[in-house]
Amino acid sequence: MATDRFGIDDSYHDARGVKHDLSRATRAALQAAMGVEPETAAPPLDEPDAVRVLLPGGDRALDGAADLVLEDGSSRPLDGALPQELPFGYHRLYPRGGGETLLVVSPGRCHLPDDLRAWGFAAQLYAARSRSSWGIGDLADLARLARWTRSLGGEVLMVNPLTAPTPVAPIEPSPYYPSSRRYRNPLFLRIDEVPGWSGLPAAVRERLTNAGTALNGGRQIDRDAIFRIKQEALEALFAGFHGEQGFEWFCAGEGQALTDFATYAALAERHGKDWRRWPAGLSRPDGADIAGFRASEAARIRFHAWTQWLIDGQLARASRDIAVIHDLPIGLDVAGADAWCWQDLMARDVSVGAPADEFNANGQDWGLTPFIPGRLRAAHYRPFIETIRAMLRHAGGLRIDHVMGLFRLFWIPRALGAKGGAYVRSRADELLAIVALESLRAQAFIIGEDLGTVEAGVRERLAEQRMLSYRLAYFEPAPPREFPELALSSVTTHDLPTIAGLWTGADLTALKGIGLDPNEDGTRALRDKLRALGDLEENASTEAAIVATHRALAQAPSRILLATLDDAVAVPERPNVPGTVREWPNWSLALPQPLEEIETMDLPRQLADALTRRRD
Repeated sequence: MATDRFGIDDSYHDARGVKHDLSRATRAALQAAMGVEPETAAPPLDEPDAVRVLLPGGDRALDGAADLVLEDGSSRPLDGALPQELPFGYHRLYPRGGGETLLVVSPGRCHLPDDLRAWGFAAQLYAARSRSSWGIGDLADLARLARWTRSLGGEVLMVNPLTAPTPVAPIEPSPYYPSSRRYRNPLFLRIDEVPGWSGLPAAVRERLTNAGTALNGGRQIDRDAIFRIKQEALEALFAGFHGEQGFEWFCAGEGQALTDFATYAALAERHGKDWRRWPAGLSRPDGADIAGFRASEAARIRFHAWTQWLIDGQLARASRDIAVIHDLPIGLDVAGADAWCWQDLMARDVSVGAPADEFNANGQDWGLTPFIPGRLRAAHYRPFIETIRAMLRHAGGLRIDHVMGLFRLFWIPRALGAKGGAYVRSRADELLAIVALESLRAQAFIIGEDLGTVEAGVRERLAEQRMLSYRLAYFEPAPPREFPELALSSVTTHDLPTIAGLWTGADLTALKGIGLDPNEDGTRALRDKLRALGDLEENASTEAAIVATHRALAQAPSRILLATLDDAVAVPERPNVPGTVREWPNWSLALPQPLEEIETMDLPRQLADALTRRRD
């Protein structure tokens, strides 16, 4: 296999070991998506002077004289070598002959406390409602979940991505299809904890509260209705907001990134979600009409910045009692805020996905837009750095979805489909160095979601980085006691059957009921695997199967063990059925019980007891 100067591999092997050679049509489509027409239009991946990584013990030689500007603004002249003592950070090298290089001084290893041995729950926060929620689990519910988990002995709580959708109905339900990965979803705000709530007229508070809590009546989450009622409440509260020093500091700290995000949100309210259909003068952050829009809509732009400040404060409070593990989606909505901000760096005519495997004969197209590796690198990785830093804010850990994407991503030209896709590589050494640096600064551990087809050497490289692997009892051929130490291990995940759904057959029945053709033999084999893992009788109860499976999981030496909150309350439905859109209420089913009731249930306590025994 060979890789060209733009990172395109000339072949790949699929999950069955079958080799696929790059076609001329695919190469042409991928190069066109990169803007390689003519070839000099897109920076190549191997441009040597754009970025340099310095790891402990690394080569410090320079090719001649240069000026070094440190991250703190101080500078010094250099001649022939980098200094022996350099602080970790992002510095700038200016060779005397011209040009600029981003110098990433990185520890090369992610933050991972030696004594980290923890268990906890994985929760879809939107599904974890209390009786005070307004139709959706929110940041006050996250705080409640954290306190309850700690009371059971848990030390971590992993949540679905809290990333921002475009604030225009219909609200995107998938947390893995974000408008922005740098900012968060206002639907997660607990309205009655927003400053100024008690100052609203009592009749207004009562009406809004009654309308909000009434949305808890059914299990299916109505995001559009929740958006309307929370937006009304926030606008009433903002009308009484006359500024606060903390808000001004937040805006100053976020800088242009927050201004651009808030501008996009205000523009989307006026012109619709997709910036590609906006008037020409507004379709770019530097468009001819942007300054005028910002002047005329300053109050609305400030409103969207204010909601992000509120979210930041509530998230900080919710994260005090436990290490919250956040989840970084692999990509972006091409019509959304981050894509509007960074449109010149993105390959708009392709999406990312996966080649065919034993579960998906036609491959997978996730509909997400990738960055062009060469252009991202030429931009000194600013979007990547901002994204990782934002995701680590108030985090104890970060799960990187499809971590193999730091090495290569499967690009699918929209005109050719998944069978016409190919792998495009990034500079993994540079991306990993950035992740390690941001992990150190945030004092947060990193989990690389390495499920599926993993290229040889990737897991070994992640282990060198002190990045935890992601292991599932459903998938692993070995029993949990043979799982690796450097791992976060669980039984299942959001795209797979819950234990109750698998054990009772409810998941199989549900998939057939929506017209799918599930792998019945594979499902039976998976159930048999659980039965053997937990030493269960064929007719064992669902609760017995859930507890026994987690007792087996507790034998894993892995640093972190997780039980899903769905399994903790024996939910038969999975949160998401891949490949479906309208057939299944993906990302929209609340747990059957409110948190107040879950806290009194016996099954979660049994799981806590099972997982805590690993410390004996």
